[in-house]
Amino acid sequence: MRNDRLDKMVEMFRLQNRLNDDTNGPAWREGATKQGKVINWKRCIVMETAELIDSFSWKHWKNIEGGIDLENIQIEMVDIWHFVMSYMLRFHTPEEAAKIALAMMRQSRIKLPRSWSVQDNARIEELLEPFEDLMALALVKTDDEAYREELLERFWECVDAVDMSFDALYRLYIGKNALNQFRQLHGYKEGTYRKIWNGREDNVVLQELLAQDPDVTYDGLIERLESAYEGA
Repeated sequence: MRNDRLDKMVEMFRLQNRLNDDTNGPAWREGATKQGKVINWKRCIVMETAELIDSFSWKHWKNIEGGIDLENIQIEMVDIWHFVMSYMLRFHTPEEAAKIALAMMRQSRIKLPRSWSVQDNARIEELLEPFEDLMALALVKTDDEAYREELLERFWECVDAVDMSFDALYRLYIGKNALNQFRQLHGYKEGTYRKIWNGREDNVVLQELLAQDPDVTYDGLIERLESAYEGA
């Protein structure tokens, strides 16, 4: 079990490393894309976490009984994972980063409810705490080893809070990485990529493909995305 988990962790870091090389150029660890655009992975973590928080009905003036969109929250956690891994890869090889990430896995004392009740509205500040802690930590201006480990700890606490297993994170990450790579290959940066396929967003198509075959390989998923895109 442990070796299987390490293998999957290494695979994710290697895929993220390759995606960054392909999309940003080989010097991305120095903080800039091949076009000279500044890269700030920690700011990316902050902004993606803000998007996650918007899946809560936290606004006191709008849709106050709306609850949470747990499925979208889990997808946002995978988006955050892309940036957490990218940040770690600035300092470590995929193999080193994978071992550190495994060692920092933590559980959360806070768990999001699967079904929302009126009483949960009064707990909104408590339920948001893991995510706001992650966001606040990502704003700290340091990069030392202890800080990097703490950032991973806060991330894993968020994963646990949203009731997401490691294997679920792995499957969704493989899917999102494949989709991101697919987008880049089909003109995402150039603005020629079509995000809507037959009236459905590509993220929705991805979810359907993963549901059809949860054990689909990375290459197999790319092939299925290609087929669906051509038919759109």
